[in-house]
Amino acid sequence: MQELSIYPVVHEQTVAWGDMDAFGHVNNVQYYRYIESARIAYLMVLNIFENDILTVVASNQCKYLRPVFYPDVLYIGARIEELRNSAFRMHYMLWSQAQNQIVATGEAVLVCVDKQTSQKVNIPELIRNRIIQLEASVGHNLAAGE
Repeated sequence: MQELSIYPVVHEQTVAWGDMDAFGHVNNVQYYRYIESARIAYLMVLNIFENDILTVVASNQCKYLRPVFYPDVLYIGARIEELRNSAFRMHYMLWSQAQNQIVATGEAVLVCVDKQTSQKVNIPELIRNRIIQLEASVGHNLAAGE
């Protein structure tokens, strides 16, 4: 589980029986729900929901490396890889307790929009600084990329 040490937020996700499909493994759609839970955990650490902005997923992807089966617990690392003016790119790693290895990775680009107008806005400076500090807590220097 050392691979998770570079992620400032790690979300623990129990795999439910109902997450499986007719083939007996976790359905591909569930991975996006797991990733969403990790993303929300990250955003909660930033207190982003207390601001006048929302984040909208502009794009996302998931690479399935190994099938996941019930029962299992996944640890989902979330981090921000890139800060832009009004958007940021997140990376996720899904690690299986039962398999003791990485089972999937994912990425998403999130855009900040105004709560009232739904128009794109720049990432607030306070949030940008919180992201930089949070990423620095695991040795990831986002400030150098700016």
